[in-house]
Amino acid sequence: MNKILLYLLSVLSTVAFSQIKNKTKIEAYSTKNKSVTIFTSADSTSLRLTKTNSDLKFLEMKQPLETQVCVFVNPDKKFQTFMGIGGSITDASAEVFAKLSPEKQTEFINAYYSKDKGIGYSLIRTNMSSCDFSSDVYDYIEDGDKNLNSFTIEHDKKFKIPLIKKAINSIGKDASLYISPWSPPAFMKDNNSKLQGGKLMPEFNQSWANYYVRYINALQKEGIPVWGLTIQNEPMAKQRWESCIFSAEEERDFLKNYLGPTLTKASLGTKKIIIWDHNRDLISQRVSTILSDAQANKYVWGIGFHWYENWSGGEMMFDNIGKVNEMYPDKNLLFTEGCVESFNANKYQLWKNGERYGKSMINDFNNGTVGWTDWNVLLDNNGGPNHVGNFCFAPIHGDLSTKELIYTPSYYFIGHFSKFINKGAKRISSIASRSQLLTTSFQNPDGKLITVVMNQSNSTITYYLYLGTVASEITILPHAIQTLVY
Repeated sequence: MNKILLYLLSVLSTVAFSQIKNKTKIEAYSTKNKSVTIFTSADSTSLRLTKTNSDLKFLEMKQPLETQVCVFVNPDKKFQTFMGIGGSITDASAEVFAKLSPEKQTEFINAYYSKDKGIGYSLIRTNMSSCDFSSDVYDYIEDGDKNLNSFTIEHDKKFKIPLIKKAINSIGKDASLYISPWSPPAFMKDNNSKLQGGKLMPEFNQSWANYYVRYINALQKEGIPVWGLTIQNEPMAKQRWESCIFSAEEERDFLKNYLGPTLTKASLGTKKIIIWDHNRDLISQRVSTILSDAQANKYVWGIGFHWYENWSGGEMMFDNIGKVNEMYPDKNLLFTEGCVESFNANKYQLWKNGERYGKSMINDFNNGTVGWTDWNVLLDNNGGPNHVGNFCFAPIHGDLSTKELIYTPSYYFIGHFSKFINKGAKRISSIASRSQLLTTSFQNPDGKLITVVMNQSNSTITYYLYLGTVASEITILPHAIQTLVY
């Protein structure tokens, strides 16, 4: 009898504990009778990251109807940890910045790097020696200096380093800067040019690895902490500007035999090494070749990618990112470059340019990406400077004739993510019931939930934001993007 009684008491205690545990879990995410604040940017309106609602309530809704449009958010299903969002400080960006008035320079720094006054960038990418968005072709050493005895970054001290320092000072402790090379010095390559592709000659493998070390140390001597590096910008692209071809095997072998060991020997082994740094199309072959090699794998923090794979008129290949994430869940995915090409000053406010950003960012994050880096943070009213005439759009342009800053739709689309999602946030499940809506969601370290919803259609849509059995009724304008904070 005592055994039976003890058994019943044990069962009842287990059930009670389970109910308390579940009740606590539900209450932790309870939004019933609480409000959601909405920030909106919409085409053909004046809304630009504008607070449009702050008192929409969550009410008991239970089972949605088949005819209702819904966005379902489940905070219990967590995925990757968010690292940050930012853009590249190139020579071009720094040169344009230097030509702005002090007042406009302050406005620019706040616009990007302040969470309160701007959109809260925290990632910075910068070019190691010249790239297309430089006014000239340059290196940090004299021609033929295999031992790097002439190494100096005096070139960068005029424009690029002062802007990088201002950005880092504004960001604070969350700043993460990484470097990317476009080409080794001409004498190290088989085509004897920094331009038009070519390959690093084997006899210069060690010199080139030493070059990364010298550049990282030089930046850090200037008080600029370097978080990481990519091995080679777009290693499969022969460009009329600075470029260098690395096959998957060549990148793997350079990493494991030279770059990785050289960084480690120089006490820079904690710097995050990013492979690929090119488009989504060939990413799986590159990643498989490098990461299947244990000696190369141990040096790799993550995989960088760009968005230019639709150059032939096809679609962005977002699924490739998700598949690579499935293959190597222990590695980090980082978007390292994207921009709208073919600059045209008549299209500064072309809304679909911003929508390209929104679509890419939502899909990239939903496929496991931890951070997202735009290309040039600032260009002039010609889409440059650029020493080969490869002019592009940036989220902000500095009109050097009027001395004004021009904010394009891309700036606001990026801001719908970067301003509200904080470093250390966890992506959570977010699913739309209709294809017209794209969505992604994060939970910030302070517990707040951030949901981004983008309406790709020409119609105003009313949808229900669902968390379990509670929902809030929300309206989104045609071709609009919203950030919901709750």
